[in-house]
Amino acid sequence: MLSAALHVPAVSGVLYLHGFNSGSGSPKAALMRSACTVLGLPCATPQLPHRPRAALRLAESLLEGVGPHPLVAGSSMGGFLATLVAERHDLPAVLINPAVGPARLVTDWVGEAFVNEHTGERFSVEAIHLEELEALTPRGVTPGRYLLLLGSADETLDPADAFAFYRGARTILHPGGEHGFTALADYLPAIFAHGGHSLAPGCITHQDVDDA
Repeated sequence: MLSAALHVPAVSGVLYLHGFNSGSGSPKAALMRSACTVLGLPCATPQLPHRPRAALRLAESLLEGVGPHPLVAGSSMGGFLATLVAERHDLPAVLINPAVGPARLVTDWVGEAFVNEHTGERFSVEAIHLEELEALTPRGVTPGRYLLLLGSADETLDPADAFAFYRGARTILHPGGEHGFTALADYLPAIFAHGGHSLAPGCITHQDVDDA
């Protein structure tokens, strides 16, 4: 069971940050945009650069466009970036299977080539990615600002790592949930309740996004 929602002013908009080698056209980004449209909130879902510092700079540059007190959300590596934005700017955040200590995640990828299916961009993970992630990784966070959505069957990240690092944060553990967290539509009401808004359960589904 979730504890009571934080008594904070309703957020003015949403900044959603996608995961590594994903994009603004991902299903999760589309769901966030649809929910914000229903609620009449501005929503930014940028296509992030693959380099961590550049991605963080872009994310921070978009905060003004989502109002004075936005909700920051992110998935996987985007959850790591959302954490940095939330801590730097004292904002509430929702993290979906966030990467904890992401330098460990990309260590085995150094030298590997990737193609982003959303943009067609080709790039390789270099040592500088690892260095930037290590330099950016916070030693601690303010747990009360976060809502965690964790899949119990995440095949990429161990949910126990996130549970430990953000200990004290409001947490939803989705039984059998995978890294992609395809059940996100079911949790949109909880996400927006964390930001002080009421979204009717079932008003937005993956089918709605697929048909758009």
